[in-house]
Amino acid sequence: MASPKQYRLLCLENPLLDIQAVGDEAILKKYDLKANDAILAEEKHQGIFEDLLNNYDAKLIAGGAAQNTARGAQYLLPPNSVVYLGGVGDDKYAAILQDAVKQAGLRVEYRVDAKEKTGRCGVVITGHNRSMCTELGAANHYDLEHLKSPEVWALAENSEVYYVGGYHFTVCPPAIMELAKLAAASNKPFILSLSAPFIPQFFKDPLDASAPYWDYVIGNETEAAAYSESHGLGITDVKEIAKALANLPKVNTQRKRVAIITQGTDPTIVAIQGEDEVKEYPVHQIAKEQINDTNGAGDAFAGGLTAGIVEGRSLDESINMGQWLARLSIQELGPS
Repeated sequence: MASPKQYRLLCLENPLLDIQAVGDEAILKKYDLKANDAILAEEKHQGIFEDLLNNYDAKLIAGGAAQNTARGAQYLLPPNSVVYLGGVGDDKYAAILQDAVKQAGLRVEYRVDAKEKTGRCGVVITGHNRSMCTELGAANHYDLEHLKSPEVWALAENSEVYYVGGYHFTVCPPAIMELAKLAAASNKPFILSLSAPFIPQFFKDPLDASAPYWDYVIGNETEAAAYSESHGLGITDVKEIAKALANLPKVNTQRKRVAIITQGTDPTIVAIQGEDEVKEYPVHQIAKEQINDTNGAGDAFAGGLTAGIVEGRSLDESINMGQWLARLSIQELGPS
């Protein structure tokens, strides 16, 4: 068994290998891509991954939003603090992914699928634009059986904090619910990221089923707006949406829910269940010329925040850690 101090944070979502390169108009045209977009790969896009690797000096990064968050948290926490779950294939991309997370000091317990390829995201950078083309592959086949396997479930029971990325609602809601119930039963923090506007829009039912278990819910202003619209709240004010999220019904009454909404360079909004005051936290300033790439800034914020929660820091300190890590992240290429 892991000692109590090890693997205190468990994260679940969809691991992807980001194949990221500076491209040009030619590759965008070849694969019928827009300069600034995020799409799921179709048949016509299949060649892009090898093309980027072979012809565009691509950088390989362990991607997938919650895997980025897990790496960010591990960066701030003592060695062997974070374990991450998700599905990969039995191929060279999985081997590259394993190598990348090992360098980050992250422990992964992947469900390996012999039939499906490891999920990949081809990222073409042109100036300040980025075109992302994603093939979920084996990440789309994660199952409850893997989570409940003796070794993995022992890690889950040993963990002190749980972080789930909302993209996993498209894959295996039952796994999310098992972790949520485990957290509530043992009075351990359960953190959920809304991840993308389409999650509250098109995966409303599984999202709502998990809501009573959220101790922390994180989103950005567009995700918050999508939640308000899809749930008929009739409000557009970010502070009011944060309050609505914070005050949803809750299973574990020993913890007040905290709703956190980031707004890029505008202040981070924080509402706490049962409290009238909504706090604003100005973001850490950075000179425009220092900004290299904003991709993964939200994942980095979640990583810093979660690391603070794992260490039992105050909410103010945890938000500060999130903003510090986000500031560091946007000075790098990709969520590295």
